[in-house]
Parts: sequence; C-alpha cells; structure tokens
Amino acid sequence: MRKFDGSGWVSRRDFLVGSSAALASAAVVGPPAFSSGKAAHEWKMPEKRAFRHIENEWITLKDGTRLAARMWIPEGAENSPVPVVWEYLPYRKRDSERQRDTGWAELFVPYGFAFVRVDIRGSGDSDGVLLGEYLQQEQDDALEVIAWLARQSWSNGSIGMRGISWGGFSSLQAAALAPPALKAIIPQCASDNRYTDDAHYVGGALTLDNYDWGAEFKTVLVGPPDPAIVGDRWRDMWLSRLKATPPILAEWLAHQRYDGFWQHGSVAVDYSRIKIPVYAVDGQIDSYRDFLPRLLGNLRGPRKGLMGPWGHKYPQLADAGPGLDWVTEEVRWWTQWLLGIDTGIMDEPMLRVFLEERTAAESWPRDIPGRWVSEASWPSPRIQPRTLFLNSDGLADKPGAEAVHICRSQETIGLTKREWFPWNLDIDLPPDQTPDDRRSLTFDSAPLPHDLEILGRPVAAIRVSSSEAVAKLVVRINEVTPEGKSWSVSYGVLNLTHRDGHENPAALEPGRHYDVEVPCYFTAHRFKKGNRLRVAITESIWPLLWPSPRPVTLEITAGVSRLSLPVRPDDAAPETMPIAVLRGRVAKRVEANRAELHNHAVTQTGPDAEGRVMLHKRLRDPPETLADIGTTMSGGSDWHMSIKEGDPNSCLWKLEWFSRLKRNEWDTTLRSTLELSSTAEEFRIKESIQALEGEKMVFERHWDNRIRRDLL
Repeated sequence: MRKFDGSGWVSRRDFLVGSSAALASAAVVGPPAFSSGKAAHEWKMPEKRAFRHIENEWITLKDGTRLAARMWIPEGAENSPVPVVWEYLPYRKRDSERQRDTGWAELFVPYGFAFVRVDIRGSGDSDGVLLGEYLQQEQDDALEVIAWLARQSWSNGSIGMRGISWGGFSSLQAAALAPPALKAIIPQCASDNRYTDDAHYVGGALTLDNYDWGAEFKTVLVGPPDPAIVGDRWRDMWLSRLKATPPILAEWLAHQRYDGFWQHGSVAVDYSRIKIPVYAVDGQIDSYRDFLPRLLGNLRGPRKGLMGPWGHKYPQLADAGPGLDWVTEEVRWWTQWLLGIDTGIMDEPMLRVFLEERTAAESWPRDIPGRWVSEASWPSPRIQPRTLFLNSDGLADKPGAEAVHICRSQETIGLTKREWFPWNLDIDLPPDQTPDDRRSLTFDSAPLPHDLEILGRPVAAIRVSSSEAVAKLVVRINEVTPEGKSWSVSYGVLNLTHRDGHENPAALEPGRHYDVEVPCYFTAHRFKKGNRLRVAITESIWPLLWPSPRPVTLEITAGVSRLSLPVRPDDAAPETMPIAVLRGRVAKRVEANRAELHNHAVTQTGPDAEGRVMLHKRLRDPPETLADIGTTMSGGSDWHMSIKEGDPNSCLWKLEWFSRLKRNEWDTTLRSTLELSSTAEEFRIKESIQALEGEKMVFERHWDNRIRRDLL
C-alpha cells in the first residue's frame, strides 16, 4: 500500500508543507466550527497554552527493545495531566515526516492535548528489524506503548490514536485489541481489508500499485537510523536491517487469495472487536475510501464519517480542494471522548460528504465545485437504488431484448485510467476517457432530463461468459458531456474466478453464463442535466492491472445486465457546513511552485512495429534541507511498463525507488528495484536492494523467484 501517510520525501513534497503554513495561505470561509445542539453552543474551544517539545524519548518494552518517540506536551501537564493522542507508523519521525508532524503538533497541542509520534520497531530510530506489514509484533508493541503513555505523570490515562494510511490501519488494529486506556480513534485514508483495499489485489486482480508500493516499502524496511539519535551504533543497526529484509514482493505474490496472511490485520474479519468510538475520514479521490462506509455500516459503537473531495491527504492539507480547518473538529472529538465533556459532536449527522458537481480531473488545481451534504445515519434510508438496464440501444429504466455482445481482451486498453492510487494529481488523475471508451463495450443513457445525484457504491450486475478459465471484468462509470468529453466518476473490477468470494476462487467453465456483481467505488457525484451517463465494459485495464493469463473473449448479455445507482433525493434547502472550509489553497500552491511540476512526468511511446506500447513514469524530489536538524533529503523513482497488443504475457513492469539522507559526514543512499514478468502458468519476480555510504556500496542483495499463478 502507498502508506507514506501523505508525506515522505519521494514525490510528496507538496504534503511536507506544515499544517500551520497551509492554513495561513488558504482562504478560510464558513461558519464557526460547531453547529446544532445545546452542548455545541455552550462548549468553546479551549484557550491556547504553551507546550514543550521533546525531540526523542525512548519507550522501553518488556523485551528490552526501545522505540523512539517524538513528543509535544502542554505546559503544566505534570500538575494537571492531559489526554494523549499518538500516531504509530514506520515512516521516520526524525526526517521524512518531520514537517508534517511539527505542523500538526503546533496546531493541536496548544488546545491541551499531548501529541506523540512513535517509530515502529525496526523503522526510523527504533531498535530492531521490520519484516513486513502489520505483523503481530507490531500490534503487541502498540499495546505496550498505549500502556506506557497512560501511566506517564503528564497523562490523564485517556489515550486516543489517529493516523492516515498506515497510521489509520494501526489505529483500527489497536482498537480491535481493546487495550483499556485506548478510548477513541480517528483513522484516515485506511482500510478494513488488506487484500482488496490496500493496493495488492483489487477485486481479486493483481495491481501495479502492489509493486510500486512494494519497491518503495523495501526502502522503508531498511532505512538507516539517525546517528544524532542512536549514536555510533547506527551503522550496525542499519546493517542488521539490510541483512534481515525479506523478498517482500515475492511474499505478497505467494498469497494470491484472501487467506490468513491478508486476514491478519484486516478488521473486517470481525468488526465486533472494535467497541470504542471511531471517526473515519477519507477523500473521494483516494483509493482506500470504501473503508469509510463499511465501518459506519458494520460498527455498533459511537461512530462518525467524513468524506471530502481530496485524495490521500489530511483534510487541512487537502489536494484536491476545498479542504477543512480540521484541528477544530479533532479538538471537539478528543474533548468528547478523552475528557468526557459533551461538545455536541455526536448530536450531528453520522456522515458528511462533499458532493462533487464536476470531477477532479476537470477542475484540478482549482477547487472541485460542489457542496457538503449529510446523512443522519449510514446506510441511509434516504438513498434509494435506481436500476438502469444495459440494453443494446443504451441505458434505460426498463429491460430491452436480451442480446449477446462480444468484449475481447485488449492489452493496451486502460491508458486513460492508469492509476489505482492517484498521488501526483497533475499526472495521475484520469483524463478524458474517450480513447478507451471507443475500444470498450459501452452503454449510454439519453441526455439526462434533470440533475441526478448519487451517494454510495454503484453496483453492476452483469451476465457474462468467458472463453477462458481465468478472466476479469472491468466496469467504468463515466459522465459524457454534450461536447463528447467522457469523465471518470467511478469504476469496479472483478477477477471472475473470485465471483463467489476472495477466499476460495474457482475457475470459470468456458462458455457458461454467470450472473456476477461488480461493486464500484463509493462516490458522491451530481450528473448534470443534459449530460449522458455511460457504462464502459472491458476485460482488461492496463497498466492498472496485470493481464489475464491468455487472451479472453467475454460475452455480455444485454437486456438482463444492469447498473444500480444509489440515488440521493434533492435537498429541500442547502446545508451549512459546520467546519470552516479552506478554499483556493491548491491552486495558489501550484501557481507559486510551477517548477515543481517538472519533477514528475509520464511519457508514452509506441505502439512500435511489434505492437508494443511503453510507459515511463518519472518522479523526482530534488534535495531539500531540514533547517532545524541539517539533514538533506532527496529521492525519486522510475517506472517502466510495457506490453504488446495480443500477447498478455509480454507485459513487463520494472520499477526503481531510491532515497538519500545526508548531513555532514553521514551520507546514505538506498536503491530498490523490481521486475515482474509472466507466462500463462507462473510469475517471475526479481527484487534487489542496495545500500551505499557516500559512494561506497555497503550492502547488496538480489532475489529471483518464480511463483505459480493461482487463478490470476
């Protein structure tokens, strides 16, 4: 998963801007931060107070391992203890996350809460080695840290946990373990299912992001500790990490179905284990967003949700905009659950969502037009399904005659929908879908007689047969303007061998017709009057997904296949967003830093004489020095993807990630590479890691594994 929680130094420079600076440069509009309810009117934001910063504190665990923590504690807490909110992740508190953590602490801690950032065992400056994602050791350590925080003299014993991406995962996992001191959590841009919603196997199909994240994660696993924190032992600690690091990509590829490997750490296995209050937050561009409605629907304790227009970002650092003055909302939440003071936050609707009126691809870097809406509960009884049948002459409310339409796999289709995880929005957002639509099986509605608003997950029910035992089905939902532009609203993917679930896939019987459901991503969108709604069906979507083992011909039965849209009724009156809105921040940042846009680019060449199409994605972050500690960070990545039309096993993915940390004589560089190829029967995955001190290679290791395809 792309778990650099919206920071890190590689291709994430925009997110390193501290929260305080981001708020200062944004236009803040809207009413005060709280609205309905007597308690909301009576409760006021606390007066700000001074705080002290501790650069590093060692938390010693029962086995003697020391975890490194950075802390901000309000003045006077030793005499009048305060609640503690903490984040727990493997992305280095000392440097890569430094500006993000400092910015949040400066906004949040003055309101009377301690904030603590802890490096997971084997990462950053903590002792030990890190061997994978969300291991049991990591979760056991979290319980010890929570207990340690609760018994500090400056702590009132009430602990909250927050975090984005990995930090959101770890918050959910800790909540499921039910330590008594943990009172509430705010997971953001996280997931409840590691298999389908964490970059690895979307809809049971293998994603490019599995390998992008894996190549990047290899550098996280072996990052060097900072000698300014750990002293002369830093080199021995670094070499221990390098020697212990596993072939992580081969490990992931060895688990091609939803087995115990992925179920570990997936709270969806048993939602009932989470009993404390949960405030789930995400953005509509983020590929993790489906966790939010699932949590609201499956948890039984106090819960809230907020879905903004942004991607994998905190609300106060939203990209795309508009964002939110988020600190006020967190202060309300933590005051409610860590201090026991009614702030009125639970009197408000369970779910708030930004309902977009245009897609991010049409608007960025300008704020996405739309409005905030709310639902008192989720699932909401106000949301009603509208069924549109996929008829031979287009989408309609009533079924037409049944007819079979052919849909053949095309290895180079999907170039307008490259990214599962949009990060650099200037290059990753899906552009006009028309080039791929022309090569897809499409079903268009008539021009809409009035605006149509949806809120939830569209679901396609498709009758399909396949010429092969292994095949995929991709459903894209687009909005088509009168000018002929086609904009991506949502999409869904299903490995058809996983039609009855991801734990026990079953091969297709060629020629047999199956009725399958393809859930599409959660969306809040207004289709404009006069535009058309389009459903585009393909077998392949490259390079987002690895191709099926052999060329496939699908037969789609029109007249019985259909799309169910979650339609939201028209509001009688506009709602007022109770959290102050930040407008115009992204456009101002882009305008002020246009040169940074040249640090990342995608180039496409081909098809050549053999029909091969090649993509090169190049990301660079030039050197940046952290003034307060003197460390200079730089890095980047190169992604090379190619495929030949008509030959699914010509697909080749090659990625390299590199990062450098330098301060005076301390100079370390890491390089991680991968190469994935396949035959119809097996995958071949090559991995490597290299570590340099200055120009000297101090460690190098290569892996070359062949892994049998398991209905993939």
